Amino acid sequence: MIELRDVHRHYRRTHALRGVSLTVETGRRFGIVGESGSGKSTMVRLLAALDQPSSGEIFFQGKRIDNLPERRLGFLRSELQVVFQDPMGSLDPRMRVRDIICEPLGRTDDVRVAELLDAVGLPADAGRRYPHQFSGGQRQRISVARALAPRPSVLVADEPVSALDVSVRKQILDLLTDLADRFELTLVFVSHDLGVVRRVCDTVAVMRAGEIVEQGEIAEVYDRPRHDYTRQLIAAAPNLRAELARLQGGQ
Repeated sequence: MIELRDVHRHYRRTHALRGVSLTVETGRRFGIVGESGSGKSTMVRLLAALDQPSSGEIFFQGKRIDNLPERRLGFLRSELQVVFQDPMGSLDPRMRVRDIICEPLGRTDDVRVAELLDAVGLPADAGRRYPHQFSGGQRQRISVARALAPRPSVLVADEPVSALDVSVRKQILDLLTDLADRFELTLVFVSHDLGVVRRVCDTVAVMRAGEIVEQGEIAEVYDRPRHDYTRQLIAAAPNLRAELARLQGGQ
Protein backbone atom coordinates (compact mmCIF):
# COMPACT_ATOMS: atom_id res chain seq x y z
CA MET A 1 0.00 0.00 0.00
CA ILE A 2 2.77 2.46 0.98
CA GLU A 3 6.50 2.33 0.32
CA LEU A 4 9.30 4.75 1.15
CA ARG A 5 12.71 4.28 -0.46
CA ASP A 6 15.73 6.02 1.07
CA VAL A 7 13.74 9.16 1.93
CA HIS A 8 15.55 12.24 3.23
CA ARG A 9 13.99 15.53 4.28
CA HIS A 10 16.17 18.55 4.92
CA TYR A 11 14.95 21.84 6.30
CA ARG A 12 17.10 24.92 6.71
CA ARG A 13 18.46 23.91 10.11
CA THR A 14 17.27 20.33 10.46
CA HIS A 15 17.83 16.97 8.81
CA ALA A 16 14.37 15.65 9.72
CA LEU A 17 14.54 12.30 7.91
CA ARG A 18 17.73 10.41 7.14
CA GLY A 19 17.40 7.65 4.58
CA VAL A 20 14.09 6.20 5.75
CA SER A 21 12.84 3.08 3.97
CA LEU A 22 9.71 1.15 4.94
CA THR A 23 6.82 -0.81 3.48
CA VAL A 24 3.24 -0.80 4.78
CA GLU A 25 1.34 -3.82 3.51
CA THR A 26 -2.35 -3.57 2.63
CA GLY A 27 -4.65 -4.21 5.58
CA ARG A 28 -1.96 -3.98 8.25
CA ARG A 29 -2.04 -1.78 11.33
CA PHE A 30 1.39 -0.16 11.14
CA GLY A 31 2.77 1.82 14.07
CA ILE A 32 5.39 4.56 13.88
CA VAL A 33 6.80 5.33 17.32
CA GLY A 34 9.44 7.71 18.63
CA GLU A 35 10.01 10.69 20.87
CA SER A 36 9.34 14.30 19.94
CA GLY A 37 11.76 15.34 17.22
CA SER A 38 12.28 11.81 15.92
CA GLY A 39 10.75 12.63 12.52
CA LYS A 40 7.25 11.20 12.99
CA SER A 41 5.39 14.37 12.00
CA THR A 42 7.58 14.84 8.95
CA MET A 43 6.81 11.25 7.96
CA VAL A 44 3.06 11.92 8.21
CA ARG A 45 3.32 15.02 6.03
CA LEU A 46 5.22 13.10 3.38
CA LEU A 47 2.82 10.14 3.44
CA ALA A 48 -0.10 12.52 2.94
CA ALA A 49 1.77 14.45 0.21
CA LEU A 50 1.54 17.64 2.27
CA ASP A 51 5.30 17.98 1.84
CA GLN A 52 7.91 16.57 -0.53
CA PRO A 53 11.14 14.73 0.31
CA SER A 54 14.52 16.30 -0.40
CA SER A 55 15.48 12.98 -1.97
CA GLY A 56 14.16 9.45 -2.19
CA GLU A 57 10.88 8.04 -3.49
CA ILE A 58 7.39 7.53 -2.02
CA PHE A 59 4.85 5.15 -3.55
CA PHE A 60 1.14 4.75 -2.84
CA GLN A 61 -0.59 1.66 -4.24
CA GLY A 62 2.41 1.21 -6.51
CA LYS A 63 2.25 4.76 -7.93
CA ARG A 64 4.99 7.25 -7.16
CA ILE A 65 3.54 10.34 -5.48
CA ASP A 66 6.48 12.43 -4.28
CA ASN A 67 6.99 13.99 -7.74
CA LEU A 68 3.34 14.69 -8.55
CA PRO A 69 1.83 18.20 -8.59
CA GLU A 70 -1.22 18.85 -6.41
CA ARG A 71 -3.60 18.73 -9.40
CA ARG A 72 -2.69 15.05 -9.92
CA LEU A 73 -3.09 14.01 -6.28
CA GLY A 74 -6.87 13.82 -6.24
CA PHE A 75 -6.82 10.03 -5.91
CA LEU A 76 -4.61 10.26 -2.82
CA ARG A 77 -6.78 12.90 -1.15
CA SER A 78 -9.72 10.48 -1.11
CA GLU A 79 -7.78 7.25 -0.57
CA LEU A 80 -5.68 8.49 2.37
CA GLN A 81 -7.13 10.48 5.24
CA VAL A 82 -5.49 11.82 8.41
CA VAL A 83 -6.80 12.08 11.98
CA PHE A 84 -4.76 14.70 13.83
CA GLN A 85 -3.74 15.05 17.46
CA ASP A 86 -5.88 18.05 18.43
CA PRO A 87 -9.51 17.56 17.37
CA MET A 88 -10.47 21.11 18.37
CA GLY A 89 -7.73 22.55 16.19
CA SER A 90 -8.65 20.42 13.18
CA LEU A 91 -12.41 21.06 13.29
CA ASP A 92 -13.87 24.35 12.08
CA PRO A 93 -15.75 25.76 15.11
CA ARG A 94 -18.14 27.67 12.81
CA MET A 95 -19.41 24.54 11.06
CA ARG A 96 -22.03 22.09 12.23
CA VAL A 97 -20.86 18.51 12.63
CA ARG A 98 -22.85 17.31 9.61
CA ASP A 99 -21.09 19.87 7.40
CA ILE A 100 -17.68 18.96 8.85
CA ILE A 101 -18.23 15.29 8.03
CA CYS A 102 -19.48 16.09 4.53
CA GLU A 103 -16.65 18.51 3.72
CA PRO A 104 -14.36 15.86 2.12
CA LEU A 105 -17.29 14.76 -0.08
CA GLY A 106 -17.92 18.21 -1.53
CA ARG A 107 -21.65 17.71 -1.06
CA THR A 108 -24.27 17.16 1.63
CA ASP A 109 -25.11 13.52 2.30
CA ASP A 110 -27.30 13.06 5.37
CA VAL A 111 -27.43 9.30 4.92
CA ARG A 112 -23.63 9.08 4.98
CA VAL A 113 -23.50 11.38 8.03
CA ALA A 114 -25.95 9.16 9.91
CA GLU A 115 -23.93 6.04 9.02
CA LEU A 116 -20.68 7.56 10.21
CA LEU A 117 -22.07 9.03 13.43
CA ASP A 118 -23.36 5.58 14.29
CA ALA A 119 -20.03 3.99 13.32
CA VAL A 120 -18.08 6.22 15.72
CA GLY A 121 -20.59 5.91 18.55
CA LEU A 122 -22.24 9.35 18.45
CA PRO A 123 -26.00 10.03 18.57
CA ALA A 124 -27.86 10.90 15.37
CA ASP A 125 -28.63 14.46 16.55
CA ALA A 126 -24.90 15.22 16.89
CA GLY A 127 -24.88 16.35 13.27
CA ARG A 128 -26.87 19.49 14.15
CA ARG A 129 -24.43 20.65 16.83
CA TYR A 130 -21.07 22.45 16.84
CA PRO A 131 -17.66 21.11 17.93
CA HIS A 132 -17.51 23.16 21.14
CA GLN A 133 -20.62 21.35 22.38
CA PHE A 134 -18.71 18.07 22.66
CA SER A 135 -16.03 16.66 24.93
CA GLY A 136 -12.49 16.06 23.70
CA GLY A 137 -13.12 12.37 23.12
CA GLN A 138 -16.34 13.10 21.23
CA ARG A 139 -14.57 15.66 19.05
CA GLN A 140 -11.96 13.06 18.15
CA ARG A 141 -14.81 10.73 17.16
CA ILE A 142 -16.08 13.50 14.87
CA SER A 143 -12.60 13.78 13.35
CA VAL A 144 -12.58 10.06 12.70
CA ALA A 145 -16.03 10.24 11.08
CA ARG A 146 -14.87 13.05 8.82
CA ALA A 147 -11.79 11.06 7.80
CA LEU A 148 -13.93 8.04 6.92
CA ALA A 149 -16.44 10.03 4.85
CA PRO A 150 -14.77 9.56 1.42
CA ARG A 151 -14.26 5.82 2.10
CA PRO A 152 -10.46 5.86 2.22
CA SER A 153 -8.32 2.75 2.04
CA VAL A 154 -5.70 4.21 4.40
CA LEU A 155 -6.25 6.03 7.69
CA VAL A 156 -3.27 7.84 9.22
CA ALA A 157 -3.76 8.57 12.92
CA ASP A 158 -1.20 11.13 14.10
CA GLU A 159 -0.98 11.03 17.93
CA PRO A 160 -4.79 10.73 18.05
CA VAL A 161 -5.07 10.13 21.82
CA SER A 162 -2.19 12.10 23.32
CA ALA A 163 -4.41 15.14 24.02
CA LEU A 164 -7.12 13.05 25.72
CA ASP A 165 -7.67 11.91 29.30
CA VAL A 166 -6.42 8.39 29.96
CA SER A 167 -9.96 7.14 30.58
CA VAL A 168 -10.99 8.30 27.09
CA ARG A 169 -7.83 7.12 25.36
CA LYS A 170 -8.77 3.44 25.64
CA GLN A 171 -12.16 4.13 24.04
CA ILE A 172 -10.62 5.89 21.05
CA LEU A 173 -7.94 3.22 20.61
CA ASP A 174 -10.59 0.50 20.65
CA LEU A 175 -12.70 2.52 18.20
CA LEU A 176 -9.82 2.87 15.72
CA THR A 177 -9.05 -0.84 15.94
CA ASP A 178 -12.70 -1.80 15.41
CA LEU A 179 -13.11 0.59 12.47
CA ALA A 180 -9.91 -0.64 10.81
CA ASP A 181 -11.32 -4.16 10.91
CA ARG A 182 -14.87 -3.19 9.96
CA PHE A 183 -13.92 -1.06 6.96
CA GLU A 184 -10.84 -3.12 6.00
CA LEU A 185 -8.55 -0.13 6.40
CA THR A 186 -4.79 0.03 6.32
CA LEU A 187 -4.01 1.94 9.52
CA VAL A 188 -0.85 3.96 10.07
CA PHE A 189 -0.76 4.87 13.75
CA VAL A 190 1.79 7.45 14.94
CA SER A 191 2.65 7.87 18.62
CA HIS A 192 5.43 8.60 21.10
CA ASP A 193 4.15 5.75 23.30
CA LEU A 194 5.17 2.21 22.36
CA GLY A 195 2.63 0.80 24.82
CA VAL A 196 -0.24 2.53 23.02
CA VAL A 197 1.11 1.40 19.64
CA ARG A 198 1.26 -2.19 20.84
CA ARG A 199 -2.41 -2.06 21.78
CA VAL A 200 -3.45 -1.01 18.27
CA CYS A 201 -0.84 -2.23 15.78
CA ASP A 202 0.53 -5.49 14.45
CA THR A 203 3.71 -3.99 12.97
CA VAL A 204 5.92 -1.16 14.21
CA ALA A 205 8.80 1.06 13.10
CA VAL A 206 10.82 2.75 15.85
CA MET A 207 12.22 6.16 14.93
CA ARG A 208 15.05 8.18 16.45
CA ALA A 209 16.63 11.39 15.12
CA GLY A 210 15.12 10.95 11.66
CA GLU A 211 16.07 7.29 11.25
CA ILE A 212 14.30 3.97 11.71
CA VAL A 213 16.36 2.07 14.26
CA GLU A 214 14.17 -1.02 14.39
CA GLN A 215 11.05 -2.39 12.72
CA GLY A 216 9.09 -5.61 12.54
CA GLU A 217 6.15 -7.49 13.99
CA ILE A 218 4.94 -5.77 17.15
CA ALA A 219 5.38 -8.83 19.40
CA GLU A 220 8.91 -9.42 18.19
CA VAL A 221 10.00 -5.80 18.63
CA TYR A 222 8.28 -5.43 22.00
CA ASP A 223 9.34 -8.75 23.53
CA ARG A 224 12.81 -9.05 21.95
CA PRO A 225 14.02 -5.50 21.17
CA ARG A 226 17.39 -5.36 19.43
CA HIS A 227 18.16 -1.66 19.80
CA ASP A 228 18.95 0.14 23.06
CA TYR A 229 16.60 3.00 22.16
CA THR A 230 13.69 0.57 21.73
CA ARG A 231 14.45 -0.90 25.15
CA GLN A 232 14.36 2.59 26.65
CA LEU A 233 10.98 3.35 25.06
CA ILE A 234 9.51 0.09 26.30
CA ALA A 235 10.77 0.73 29.82
CA ALA A 236 9.27 4.23 29.78
CA ALA A 237 5.93 3.27 28.19
CA PRO A 238 3.01 3.72 30.61
CA ASN A 239 0.72 0.74 31.04
CA LEU A 240 -2.75 1.94 30.05
CA ARG A 241 -4.54 -0.74 32.05
CA ALA A 242 -2.51 0.04 35.19
CA GLU A 243 -3.10 3.76 34.80
CA LEU A 244 -6.86 3.26 34.46
CA ALA A 245 -6.88 1.06 37.56
CA ARG A 246 -4.95 3.71 39.49
CA LEU A 247 -7.40 6.45 38.50
CA GLN A 248 -10.46 4.33 39.31
CA GLY A 249 -8.96 3.40 42.68
CA GLY A 250 -8.60 7.08 43.53
CA GLN A 251 -12.22 7.92 42.85
